[in-house]
Amino acid sequence: MKKKILLSIGLFLSIASFAQIRYGVAAGVSSYSIHGNAADNLKQLLSFTNNLVTTGPVTGFYGGGYANISVSSNVSLEPGIYYSTKGYALTGAYTVKGIDILSADATAKLHADYIEMPVLLKGNFNGLQIFAGPQLSYLTNSSLNISAGLAGINLFHSKLNVTNQMNRWDVGITGGVGYQFSNGLHITGSYERGLSKVDAGQNVKSYNQGFKIGAGISF
Repeated sequence: MKKKILLSIGLFLSIASFAQIRYGVAAGVSSYSIHGNAADNLKQLLSFTNNLVTTGPVTGFYGGGYANISVSSNVSLEPGIYYSTKGYALTGAYTVKGIDILSADATAKLHADYIEMPVLLKGNFNGLQIFAGPQLSYLTNSSLNISAGLAGINLFHSKLNVTNQMNRWDVGITGGVGYQFSNGLHITGSYERGLSKVDAGQNVKSYNQGFKIGAGISF
């Protein structure tokens, strides 16, 4: 196994020594939730609450850097490393009929910090870019933020560290489209789908999924 890894690294360095390499940075906003049987069952259960409890994505951000290695005039390989926030949200609200000011609400948000390492195969056609590839993510921290209030007044707030209850590694796939201008600036939109169960015991069929919109620059 070690010989195979060393051979792969040596082959990569050999290709990189002859290829044109451009480095860059990118950042943007993200919207993540979970998918799978657990999420579907939860939504079915919540349908009996007459929309008093709803599920939704969590908005976050990402940022990092990459190396774009040309393979041909239109194709390149792009490994990168990014910081990204992911999660999931539950929101419940109840309003007393006829008294709009008197309402109770509660929110639970799962916030997860990941280090992402995608390896993208990218095609460039006169500035239009299409890319896809595998992605390995490592969870650095995860917390569950719970708050509840009445009539607009926050009555309860708790933040729990749930890192040990989450799967540290997430293998997934990602892909998207973008456009790069002649000065190196580019804009992108992408989708990621996790393939690893998010819980530490990997017993619950729940997986990360999300969208990203961002911009960057190549040097």
